[in-house]
Amino acid sequence: MTIQSVNHSIEQLKAYEMDKSNEELTREYGLGDIVKLASNENPTGCSPHVTLAITSKLGELSRYPDGAGQGLKQALADFLGCETKQIVLGNGSNELLNNITASFADGDDVILYSQYAFSDYELASLGISERTQQVAAKNFAHDLPAMLETINQTAHCKMVIITNPNNPTGTVLAKDDLIKFIKKVPSEVMVVIDEAYIEFVPTLSCVDLTQEYDNVIVLRSFSKAYGLAALRIGYAVSSASIAEILNYTRQSFNTSTLAHAAATAAIKDQHFINQYLVFNHEQKQALYDGLDSLGVVYVKSATNFVMVNVGDGMDIYQTLIEQGVVVRPMVGYGLPAWIRVSVGLPEEINRFLDTLAQVLS
Repeated sequence: MTIQSVNHSIEQLKAYEMDKSNEELTREYGLGDIVKLASNENPTGCSPHVTLAITSKLGELSRYPDGAGQGLKQALADFLGCETKQIVLGNGSNELLNNITASFADGDDVILYSQYAFSDYELASLGISERTQQVAAKNFAHDLPAMLETINQTAHCKMVIITNPNNPTGTVLAKDDLIKFIKKVPSEVMVVIDEAYIEFVPTLSCVDLTQEYDNVIVLRSFSKAYGLAALRIGYAVSSASIAEILNYTRQSFNTSTLAHAAATAAIKDQHFINQYLVFNHEQKQALYDGLDSLGVVYVKSATNFVMVNVGDGMDIYQTLIEQGVVVRPMVGYGLPAWIRVSVGLPEEINRFLDTLAQVLS
């Protein structure tokens, strides 16, 4: 039996490449000591206040969560300096992106994003429209003038998605350049700014722009710096009118009680984040130093990962994984020579560098 897709754009989709679990790697390669540096997680874990907050909610597992997530929204509003009515919670920022594209675009609309930007933008866009458009990057970063020109020359352009800092390249856009860009974008075009890694460069935050521009939506995640990847919790900040629409169209009870409690505790513990940022800076420099000693080219990153040119990304990825070191190949991004490496613990970075040296030799 052949199943016909109602939405023909879905036929163009490629599934997101998930990391193999430790159990799969052990089963396939007989590995017992595995280092995972593929998903940009916080290797130091999460705030100790998070585990206490989760424990306090274990007696409520038989009850549905607060559908509005008011406690978490209030904590976020206090931290960001905005109003709770501007915030929408999501099961990770990925769900919010799907919600945004479904709410504000249809099959006749064009959705723009940059080359070398997060692969889920294509997944979210093609789920709605066949008319997605990728704009060529410049020096591995968003080319804002080219994106603006494309918007102005494209009929039915409804949305542009920008990542700052960018995944997987680690490049950043100056906030002044983003403001100039937003000012020139037609008001009917939605500007979605993905700030999943903003904690590493907080001065680039565009949350304040949602007060001035009705067409700006900022996405945030607790999966990276805050160390809550397993709980799948993120949020969007926008004008109250946009947030109202997104709250109408999101799934009921889309975020959990445990995620609410954990994220509330996490946002209140900025001391933990500051400590992690110091750690990440030091370990990223150690990674740079090791790559320099190997004579390997890489892209300087503002985040907790580094993109590295190893000549044949898939071959090196496979060889590393057979040695128990898991990184991310970049062939799916049109960068077949590259891999992406998360900044891990000192012993993990050393293991990666030692194994890479053996592989390259």
